[in-house]
Amino acid sequence: MAGFGNGIDRRGFLRVTAGAAMMLPGISFGAGAKNEVERPNILWVSCEDTSPDLGCYGDKYAVTPNIDKLAAQGVRYENCFTHAGVCAPSRSGLITGMYPTTIGTHQMRCSGVPPANVKCFPEYLRAEGYYCTNNSKTDYQFDPPFTAWDESSGKAHWRNRAPGQPFFAVFNFTISHESQVRNHSKGMLDRIEKLGAQKHDPAKAKLPPYYPDTPVVRRDMAQYYDVVTLMDQQVGDVLKQLEDDGLAENTIVWFWGDHGRGLPRHKRWIYDSGIRVPLIVKVPEKWRKLAMPKNPDGPTGQVLKPGAANDDLVAFIDFAPTVLSLAGVKIPGHIQGRAFLGAQKAEPREYIFAARDRMDEAYDLIRAVRDKRYKYIRNYMWHVTRGQDINYMNEMPTMQEMRRLNAEGKLKGPQLQYFEPTKPVEELYDTKNDPHEVNNLAGKSKHKEVLERMREVHAKWAGETGDIGLMPEPEFDEIKQPGGQVRKTAEPVFWTPNWPVGAGAEKASRVTISCPTPGASIAYRIDDEGKSKGGWMLYAKGVWLREGQTLHAKACRIGFKDSGEATFKVGDNTPAKQPQTPDADPDHWRSKVATEMLERLREIKALDGQGEKAIPQYTQALGDKCASVRYWAVIGLHTGCASAKDKELGVSALEKMLKDPAAVVRVAAAHALCDWGREKDALPVLIEGLSATDKTDKARLYALIALNKIGEKGRPALPQIQAALKDSEEYVQRVARTTIDRLENN
Repeated sequence: MAGFGNGIDRRGFLRVTAGAAMMLPGISFGAGAKNEVERPNILWVSCEDTSPDLGCYGDKYAVTPNIDKLAAQGVRYENCFTHAGVCAPSRSGLITGMYPTTIGTHQMRCSGVPPANVKCFPEYLRAEGYYCTNNSKTDYQFDPPFTAWDESSGKAHWRNRAPGQPFFAVFNFTISHESQVRNHSKGMLDRIEKLGAQKHDPAKAKLPPYYPDTPVVRRDMAQYYDVVTLMDQQVGDVLKQLEDDGLAENTIVWFWGDHGRGLPRHKRWIYDSGIRVPLIVKVPEKWRKLAMPKNPDGPTGQVLKPGAANDDLVAFIDFAPTVLSLAGVKIPGHIQGRAFLGAQKAEPREYIFAARDRMDEAYDLIRAVRDKRYKYIRNYMWHVTRGQDINYMNEMPTMQEMRRLNAEGKLKGPQLQYFEPTKPVEELYDTKNDPHEVNNLAGKSKHKEVLERMREVHAKWAGETGDIGLMPEPEFDEIKQPGGQVRKTAEPVFWTPNWPVGAGAEKASRVTISCPTPGASIAYRIDDEGKSKGGWMLYAKGVWLREGQTLHAKACRIGFKDSGEATFKVGDNTPAKQPQTPDADPDHWRSKVATEMLERLREIKALDGQGEKAIPQYTQALGDKCASVRYWAVIGLHTGCASAKDKELGVSALEKMLKDPAAVVRVAAAHALCDWGREKDALPVLIEGLSATDKTDKARLYALIALNKIGEKGRPALPQIQAALKDSEEYVQRVARTTIDRLENN
């Protein structure tokens, strides 16, 4: 199959899984099954934008008594990392157990269309009888399918389940979100004042070395800790509900944060400040053998004892398979995470991986690999400053303070790093001796072997997981959803041999439901003589239907429109043979992404930092059949041509690219030519790229970003930039506003 690196385990990557989750041997979980084994409840308590800034992690400034109590009763994971420093890509991997860079959900606020076998993992739990609720954030980079949860709302709760039904419940608290750190409304300040002695004194805040020490920055840091304390109160409330319901000893409790602090150089970044998160897991005594079956009372089992700390590397994509493992549900083969608890526990990780792509309106492309000590970072857009404008981020007073002081020339040392005009192609940090990651060791001969090892691990991971980040977003969007059209899930199809059962008192049939769309999930409900017998249920196996009843079914697939509703009654005609769903989706974008093309992209990006030495290779790549390769060749010439002679050769080559079939290539070439003083020919290309209505939203965003970056040279395009304030794409509007403000202030 095309689209993956040679090292990938293809059977474990895009193998189509069965419609219903399978059970582990020897465990019977079906409704009404004989010798049914009791299963644990599982509760997730999550929070927003929170690093391990908690008392239980040794932070003496923090006030988090409820979380600290939970840690004293459970296990504190010291090395838990998400794969992205921002919520949506982070949660996309969390709910699927797969890297967003593999399933195409890596760009912030995109509309993902994962491969057919990818599902929200609660479906596997629901298929085995779990009651699954989410209260209430999703933010998965795709609309959550209606089959994912029994209930997903602000009222979702385990208390709504059937008596005795095991549950998987999620509560997500947003009080610690970035927006609340800068919330100085009377309502928020009143809540903070009510903390009394628990309110944080800004003068006692400990600032990282990359922040200037000013009252504004200290106020933000103190309020961040204040909202974490408010979040701790909410955690205490839901844990009390669990105790009040008498469920604490039968429930495995997790507490985690979705990524790092909502402050500059934390959130959005894949330094440890952005991806290292708290994770606490409390396993009641009765479930210790389940969680660590091989040796619950031996050395390995000691890590489950109350108050223990575990230093294994844990990744967010490990959460889904670990929950399935604890629930006794077989982990589907395509899931990339590995269980760290339960019967299917894997060996501990040697590395975790992370990615940064577009953050709101600002493009960047960074990858990271980390072992227990060293962090390797590969900057694929090294020519772009860390300090790009992101409208939402710029609302933070700390960010405003950093920009002000930088403009005044008052920053020093590590504080300047954020505003350096470019980034190193590679970064390497010793997180043991340099936890803030400010001393880049990539150029040090002493660490050459570590650098080469980590570089090789990164390259292998990118190939084996099919990382598609090097495809410019407009190019990817066009193969993902050609013409911007969203595919629709086909209506369910019924089949039954229509044989009677029982002693003849009633005629009934066992109805099988399928969907022609590969990877579709199906929900059903039954009406009895026009009266509904309940809400929509996840379909996992045949349904018995009596005369007089009506079976309703509808189907969905992630990234597709839902199907219409189909109905069936006993006696209705069905196909002669049971309908079969195709094993693969030949129209999915993954079938159009060739492995060889991804390899060419990695090869051309291996030239980063070589400057004029790489010019012949970039020039040759301008003729590549793949637009994504041509795009990076243009970028290579733009950033690599330093001398006047090189630029003269570059101009000759890039003028031809102004007529390239791909919008991203034309825009990149026009940007370079404007920088080199050829705006007469190039500027109209950028204006056309912004104005054309047949281009995708992200193609227009590329054009506007280029106009923003060329500064005063873009002034003739001001009318088109002003028109972009009314663009249908919010991020285009944001860049337009920033660009207009800059031009008006010059």
